[in-house]
Amino acid sequence: MADEHHDDEHFASAESGAAATFPKQCSALRKNEHVMIKGRPCKIVEMSTSKTGKHGHAKVHLVALDIFTNKKLEDICPSTHNMDVPVVKRREFILMSIEDGFCSLMDPETCDLKDDLKMPEGELGTQIKEALDKDEGSVLVS
Repeated sequence: MADEHHDDEHFASAESGAAATFPKQCSALRKNEHVMIKGRPCKIVEMSTSKTGKHGHAKVHLVALDIFTNKKLEDICPSTHNMDVPVVKRREFILMSIEDGFCSLMDPETCDLKDDLKMPEGELGTQIKEALDKDEGSVLVS
């Protein structure tokens, strides 16, 4: 009987209220800043601005790297248009151990433990494991 009403249950979802991005004019963007390109958070590695043409505004050409995949992305936009800038907060943690494919991390400021980060695959995962196995002090991850 309880299963009959299971499909009728609806749960509201809530957000923190904090925006994941904020707008910034293209001409105000700088190298080494972050920007959203094709829905991905990226770090700007190259930028150039073309002169104003007879049919419009100056254009800004951006070359950036996806901060998660390191994939190169490019975009061109008028200098007066806004682009979304992701809120990026970089934090460092001390790697305590690796268990069952997950990293056990400690926040050096609060001593809180975090154990829900999956161990990266490939070369990065190998480098992290080797650094931990060397046992030469702390291994910081960010």
